[in-house]
Amino acid sequence: QVQLVESGGGSVQAGDSLRLSCAVSGRTSSPYVMAWFRQAPGKERAFVAGVTRVTGVRSYANSVKGRFTIFRDNAYTTVTLQMNSLEVEDTAVYFCAAATKFCSGDACQLRSLYDYWGQGTQVTVSS
Repeated sequence: QVQLVESGGGSVQAGDSLRLSCAVSGRTSSPYVMAWFRQAPGKERAFVAGVTRVTGVRSYANSVKGRFTIFRDNAYTTVTLQMNSLEVEDTAVYFCAAATKFCSGDACQLRSLYDYWGQGTQVTVSS
């Protein structure tokens, strides 16, 4: 089992920055890839960014490329999402997720791949 707990959400103005953290506990050696998803009101939960545990390969949704950075610590007990130049459209509940199965490329962005989820943290960006 893997437990995920998010923190760091809040309310900011457009152009500001926020850092989200995901504390990983339990079988921390199990996940192949860790990711952040987000869900805005009335929309599907969507991939934001991901990082593989061993190789550290990162991937991003097109909407956040160049603004968001995902990174993990060496012990793989914390996965962080640094969000810069926030836009109103970034408003959503952000979820940390872990997948134990192998994936590559775009397949790592599929919500169905992920076995474990955190409870979510709200990010609100106002203009």
